[in-house]
Amino acid sequence: MSIQPDTWIREMALEHGMIEPFVDGQVRQDVISYGLSSYGYDIRVADEFKIFTNVHSAVVDPKHFNPKSFIDYSGDVCIIPPNSFVLARTVEYFRIPRNVLTICVGKSTYARCGLIVNVTPFEPEWEGFVTLEISNTTPLPAKIYANEGISQVLFFKSDGVCEVSYADRKGKYQHQQQIELPRL
Repeated sequence: MSIQPDTWIREMALEHGMIEPFVDGQVRQDVISYGLSSYGYDIRVADEFKIFTNVHSAVVDPKHFNPKSFIDYSGDVCIIPPNSFVLARTVEYFRIPRNVLTICVGKSTYARCGLIVNVTPFEPEWEGFVTLEISNTTPLPAKIYANEGISQVLFFKSDGVCEVSYADRKGKYQHQQQIELPRL
């Protein structure tokens, strides 16, 4: 007998702390939805943001990223400048089991407004708050709402465990507590 994906996700969240805080079901009333869905979990964006700016005419270099390229902002609504992006973090903290891989994809409500959340995996045994990359592809300023849904995490459970997990290789973004900039 197979277990339904939402049942398995609920069990792993409630019994093993895979998602904290965990919302058992979809919250939809007057917000961009979040919480448990059929095959995944709709995560929320916290009220902490790093808004990209080029006031210092810096070159974007993933090997030597200049933290002065961002302005720190906290609030219920974040305005992303035209053709720019923000970094944010999730409300939820994740502990991914050794036999699970996830993919984080953007929600269609934001995608239909030209806002794209970067597709990224959460590898087996990765743990932390997720740093989100949210791009405004439009020529207009765009709003995102803190403490509401921003993207969906899809869970892929294996029958076995991986040979080398993110924790085993001491991944550089393990145990994130805040928005993390790129690093080697």
